[in-house]
Amino acid sequence: DLGYKGEIGYQTFLYSNEPEIRSLLMFLRAIAAKIKAQLALPWLPPNCRLPLLCKTQSAGPSLSFRAQPLSLPYSTKSTGKTVPKEVGDYQRDVLLPVTAQLSHQGAVAASLLEQHTAELSAAQEWDSEWNSQGLLSRLTPEEYRSRKLARLHKRIEEQLRSATSDPSQGTPGGVPTSSSDLGQLLSSFQGSAPGDHLLPQGTHFTHTQKFTFTQMAAAVASSMLRGGQSEGEVQASQQEELASLEEQLQQVALHIDQLTGHMKQMNLTVAQVTNELKDRELANQEKEDSMLVKKQTVNLLPDAENNLAKLQMLVEASAKRVVSLASQWEKHRAPLIDEHRRLKELCTRQDMESSRQLSEIKELHEKIRESAEKAKKKEALYKQLISELENLPKDVSRSAYTLRILEIVGNIKKQKEEITKILSDTKELQKEINNLTGKLDRTFAVTDELVFKDAKKDESVRKSYKYLAALHENCNQLIQTIEDTGTILREIRDLEEQIETENGNKTVANLERILEDYKAVREENFALASKVREG
Repeated sequence: DLGYKGEIGYQTFLYSNEPEIRSLLMFLRAIAAKIKAQLALPWLPPNCRLPLLCKTQSAGPSLSFRAQPLSLPYSTKSTGKTVPKEVGDYQRDVLLPVTAQLSHQGAVAASLLEQHTAELSAAQEWDSEWNSQGLLSRLTPEEYRSRKLARLHKRIEEQLRSATSDPSQGTPGGVPTSSSDLGQLLSSFQGSAPGDHLLPQGTHFTHTQKFTFTQMAAAVASSMLRGGQSEGEVQASQQEELASLEEQLQQVALHIDQLTGHMKQMNLTVAQVTNELKDRELANQEKEDSMLVKKQTVNLLPDAENNLAKLQMLVEASAKRVVSLASQWEKHRAPLIDEHRRLKELCTRQDMESSRQLSEIKELHEKIRESAEKAKKKEALYKQLISELENLPKDVSRSAYTLRILEIVGNIKKQKEEITKILSDTKELQKEINNLTGKLDRTFAVTDELVFKDAKKDESVRKSYKYLAALHENCNQLIQTIEDTGTILREIRDLEEQIETENGNKTVANLERILEDYKAVREENFALASKVREG
């Protein structure tokens, strides 16, 4: 199912050979590369997937991507800003969880994705703006934001002032009475663009924002035109307009949903009809081919005998041609197979050579790393020795150090001579012991053989043989006891040296001081615990 062309089973691993294992590993490597490429693709919702992603990513239970606005508490630890007390109380006591803010649970994932995408795009836009313009201003991010906000407020103020400065088109108070000035003001904020009758590109969120802003502008214009009406009448008219607009919006949304469903049904119908058309075209082609064969057969019926003879000749000629082609193919096939085997062996050797070179490269990298670590350690030791050299007193002459070094070298030579003499004496003594042991063993073997021959004939000689064996065993035990005694004496001397070293390190005094500190800490903890219980 995965596309492996060879045979695989338990015998592949139990009775494996090098070519099969290599081909299996190469196939697994290709599969791993495909899986890695699939994992590298980002996850997308089902509605946004291309046909390739629909094959590689499981659709699962599909839900409509309907996002709703969320209110999330944000942490201010990274920015260093303090949250007002009222905001903190609202976020802690009043603000609902994310799952409770939505009308249905199916919109949780979509709303979170929409929220995080908006935040991510805002952060990316801010980064690009800061890298392109903010860094050139040589200001901090907070100063740049405040400066940008001040420029925006100044621009709004200038636009409003220029829109209300003409007294010929307004009341004595300077309020504009026509909607043209307000439309120009709104167009100046929105930015003029040619072809206003065309639908601008953008997301659903931007379209909703522009639609709402236009409605608000129209409502402000109508309210400014009806300056003579009372505030209650204006509010009532605004409520009526808002209700009518909401009703129209619901009708439009319902109509859009209906058209969307109808369009989906039509797309399914078109796909079904296309498939049926392809199937019928294939069936018609098969029928046309069959009809053509039958037509040719019917044309051959009037002269059947001659046509059969011709067909027989054609079949024989075709058979001979097939045989000749097969022989030619065999002639070409043999060198091709040999070449294929040769190239395969060459590839195998190249793979082995590349594997060997790769292992050598890895070993070289490991040696380089070890050499670098050794160099670092030696560099640290060198720096330490340099610092110790700098900390040494400068008033001591070089001759004193030289004399001391010469004395140490002389002592070492004397100790070395003594050690060499002791080693030579030990070797001589060991050699003598070995000679005596060998002589004793040979003497015992000869005596044992002679006494054993006479022990078969005489009872007293038999007793002598027993005493001889007992004497030999006791001598061996005595020698072993002496060796064990020497070993124990050496261990005793080593232990005495260690005891002297530990006494020089004041280990006993340090242990007594640690015990005293431990007792004092326990008493202090006991006193604190009693105070806590009393309190």
